[in-house]
Amino acid sequence: MADIKQITPENFGAVVNDSLPVLVDFWAPWCGPCRSLSPIVDEVADELAGKLAVAKCNVDDNQDLAMKFGVMSIPTLIVFKNGEEIDRSVGALPKARLQALLEKHL
Repeated sequence: MADIKQITPENFGAVVNDSLPVLVDFWAPWCGPCRSLSPIVDEVADELAGKLAVAKCNVDDNQDLAMKFGVMSIPTLIVFKNGEEIDRSVGALPKARLQALLEKHL
């Protein structure tokens, strides 16, 4: 099982400053599309363990981080590498599209 980190303002920099690509899922518990995307993110995290790190950021608890990265709609998936944003997807997406988004950065 992949180690999916929970993002906080305190650990954000340490989590995304990785030589591996890091997928950050910006979500909220009340968001229906977020709930449908969550198991897909979990599956992909397991399948790509060792090639990709995955973290989740609850926007209700971390509004400043959501604002810093311009998250206006959830779910928003942002891919970071070495602390820099390299890709982004807004809205729920099927597993195949998520895999395609990530594989170009592996």
